[in-house]
Amino acid sequence: MSMQIETEINQLREEINYHLYRYHVLDAPVISDAEYDALYAELLALEQAHPDLITPDSPTQRTGAAPVSAFEKVVHPAPILSLASAHSLAEVYAWRARIGRLLPDDTALDYVVEPKIDGLTVVLTYREGLFVQGATRGNGEVGEDVSQNLRTLAALPRRIPVDPGSPLRPPAYLVVRGEVFFPLDRFAAFNEAQMAAGERIYMNPRNAASGSLRQLDPQITAARPLTLFCYDFVAWEGEGVPPTQAARLQLLRDLGFPLPPAGDITPLTALEQIDDLYAQWIARRNQLNYEVDGLVIKINDRPLADSLGYVGKDPRGALALKFPAQEKNTKLLNVVVNVGRTGVLAPAAELEPVEIGGVVVKNATLHNYDEIARKDIRLGDTVVVKRAGDVIPYIVGPVVELRQGDERVIELPTHCPACGAPAGRVPGEVALYCDNPACPAQLVRRVEYFVSRGAMDIETFGAQTAALLIEQGLIHDVADIYTLDRSALLALEGFQEKKVDNLLAGIEASKQAPAGRLLTALGIRFVGSVVAGLLLDDLGSLDALAAADEARLMTIEGIGPQTAAAVVAWFADERHQHLLHKLRQAGLQFALTRPGQTLDTLAGLTFVITGTLPTLTREEAKALIEQHGGKVTGAVSKNTSYLLAGEKAGSKLAKAGQLGVPILDEAALRAMLSP
Repeated sequence: MSMQIETEINQLREEINYHLYRYHVLDAPVISDAEYDALYAELLALEQAHPDLITPDSPTQRTGAAPVSAFEKVVHPAPILSLASAHSLAEVYAWRARIGRLLPDDTALDYVVEPKIDGLTVVLTYREGLFVQGATRGNGEVGEDVSQNLRTLAALPRRIPVDPGSPLRPPAYLVVRGEVFFPLDRFAAFNEAQMAAGERIYMNPRNAASGSLRQLDPQITAARPLTLFCYDFVAWEGEGVPPTQAARLQLLRDLGFPLPPAGDITPLTALEQIDDLYAQWIARRNQLNYEVDGLVIKINDRPLADSLGYVGKDPRGALALKFPAQEKNTKLLNVVVNVGRTGVLAPAAELEPVEIGGVVVKNATLHNYDEIARKDIRLGDTVVVKRAGDVIPYIVGPVVELRQGDERVIELPTHCPACGAPAGRVPGEVALYCDNPACPAQLVRRVEYFVSRGAMDIETFGAQTAALLIEQGLIHDVADIYTLDRSALLALEGFQEKKVDNLLAGIEASKQAPAGRLLTALGIRFVGSVVAGLLLDDLGSLDALAAADEARLMTIEGIGPQTAAAVVAWFADERHQHLLHKLRQAGLQFALTRPGQTLDTLAGLTFVITGTLPTLTREEAKALIEQHGGKVTGAVSKNTSYLLAGEKAGSKLAKAGQLGVPILDEAALRAMLSP
């Protein structure tokens, strides 16, 4: 039983970490908030029941996803925490009862209720009243410096107080927390303009806000109608922070920070008032010009709230009351079977189109066949579909009362729809699998996963490219990516010289990806980026991992028996050994480069980096140079060995020309690193 529970916990962690990555890093979530909350609650409950199975890398022990590497990192002055969630009024009263046990019996509490804005959290730093830095939340401890982009927001105060005649004087050091969002009345027009320009279409305003704020070019951010609401102080030097949340919000407003309209912030003298307020908000949520996914209930007495401490990552003194997901009824017309990269046969629903929350829904997830049977969902049923602004809606269940008698039970597939191989189950799992390693649908998914940002990060290699190259017989496994021939690519329709050169440059660049990325990209069951890091941190290389048995792997903290068995089985497969041989021949990294471990290829050489490189960020280029023994400085001088220049190189390029400093592009740098 304990082994089964550990397996469930490991699977939940991997799934949750994947969805955190898609939501916070890729800005492309694939499940709803409600589904994520359910997964998180399930994991939390299992860990609370089995605390000996809690590991440091569990999603319950962190506050968000890791920041991307395109921006400088910023360490926050205090943890930027999320809140525990309630999904019903009963859970709100249960929260009050829990904190009541930590207070004297006669303690009376009042509250402030604020809208939970569905945008991107930002941390704003002011010194002597001047805005000096803005960062994203990142993982709660470290965020991304997006100061230049935030400066393009008209709503952001550059100097406080905004009113020069105000008697208020800001502290020498002030940090404020807020939320950047995309006004709803501008969202549809913005997407239409994006479509006309052939640019990315955003699924919802939250993703539009996040994507806009993370643009490397501030001019792009400036062209987008982002705005900002603030709602708390993170740090304040000296005295003067009011003791209540209501007074803090008023002070923020007086200093000139934008806040939600005063009518959207409600004081409560008794928690029972939340019942009517919650109903009012649900009725008016679609009338606002900004997206809200719930309410935040805060104890008004902030010193008292802070004294209550935390439960895990969640402060006890506040609670997020989520709105119910939006749902409608429609007909289930058909069930199609999608084949995943590991061979999982996943059922998906084709629906009679229905408009939910402003979006026409035609498809929905059905999770797995056990779930279909448990809910007794049948073809032809009228079903309840939930969306609530999410990317992939899901079916809650059938409306049994509306059945006409001609509905049909959904049968388990006996064969893979892509290759015709028999479908089967792994003991102890609910998923159905196609066990044919040559299945073309699996190969497309494996290649797509291999080149994705979370794996080998070949940016110019998309899903359509993968499907086409497999269809044309140019790729039979992921290692064939590294033997693609330029002339064969140029012969394909739509593959012009620039496109082919960019694709090949991206493939070549990926050869320098750390061994952890390669291990992740191999797609071994239960081995995502977190587990890959645990394995290589301990063993050091894929070769050592291949030689380890299950007992050795289970000595690594965070590695359970099912993961260990999956890893050993994968490396024991002759097909995978052949694949690894091909990848080694292609020059990929099989060993972990330890901190401080360098090669001497660039020893004695000094580099300066300028402009935008094709595949590397400046930080990645700097790390690559230093890993090979070189040194990177910020200014061009007569002592500079090379200037590494990309697009939009500035004054450093001219300076290098004046001093006669040799100029390299990224391809030339990589050529220097080749054996």
